[in-house]
Amino acid sequence: MNRPRYIDLEQARAVLAEMGVELTARQMKRAADRGPHGRRKLPFFVDPIDGRLKIEKDTLVSIYLKKQAEAERNWSPN
Repeated sequence: MNRPRYIDLEQARAVLAEMGVELTARQMKRAADRGPHGRRKLPFFVDPIDGRLKIEKDTLVSIYLKKQAEAERNWSPN
């Protein structure tokens, strides 16, 4: 079992860029900010030691892979 690797917003942005998902810093911040109902679009949390937003790297990648698989299942050629 791999140990969790927690990354900050900028590192998360770099991981997504490696996957071909190019996001601006503002888009990443919006995904990490709480919405009107107090929920985040991605499961970022505030690090209790340094106070910065973090996410587990494998969780981030997994979310994108699941969404891609879901899109492929729901796709139908005309």
